[in-house]
Amino acid sequence: MAPNLGSDLASQFPSDPKHGEVAGDVEAAAHDGPDGRVDYLARAQWLRAAVLGANDGLVSVASLMIGVGAVNGGARAMLVSGLAGLVAGACSMAIGEFVSVYAQYDIQVAHSERARACSDGGGGSSSEEAEEGLPSPAQAAAASALAFAAGAALPLLSGGFLRHWAARVAAVCASSSLGLAGFGAAGAYLGGASAVRSGARVLLGGWLAMAVTFAVLKMFSLAFRTQVMSA
Repeated sequence: MAPNLGSDLASQFPSDPKHGEVAGDVEAAAHDGPDGRVDYLARAQWLRAAVLGANDGLVSVASLMIGVGAVNGGARAMLVSGLAGLVAGACSMAIGEFVSVYAQYDIQVAHSERARACSDGGGGSSSEEAEEGLPSPAQAAAASALAFAAGAALPLLSGGFLRHWAARVAAVCASSSLGLAGFGAAGAYLGGASAVRSGARVLLGGWLAMAVTFAVLKMFSLAFRTQVMSA
């Protein structure tokens, strides 16, 4: 998850009041000002987790389904592989996010306790305020898992239930392309960046992942004369 810039600046320059003012300004900039201007720093943390989670889910499941389709023409195999990728990926994202945020939680709590112990009684309130702003590991894990599942559901639902192989692969590629471009453009728009550039970058990356997966599995099937048969 994105770091808290305000707390980082405050921890690096604890004795300089000017740096403390800068840190306060950065933290205050995490909210929209009274003049109605949007400060995109406030969106960095949740935006990064949501966009990356959805993009990972879409690319992972789409590549998995296309890769299985390279060695198996059955609809059931692609559907089961996509569903397995959704469940496994969502669990993996949730566990990884939980561990990562909990580690950050422990570090921040330990830092707050050291600051309280070193202070002469004047830093207790600031330490308590720092602890109140700590992220929730459980909420971060749930959000990451839901974002991954939402992205993975797009290729799974669009191509997992079609009977013909060519139609399944085309549907997965088409829906994945739209989803990748949409996720990239939406993330850039909410973050104040170029939507066209970001959408194109995410789209090309997803195409590359799907093409590499299909090519590797196809070469494996041809080299070892392997054809996975569906039940």
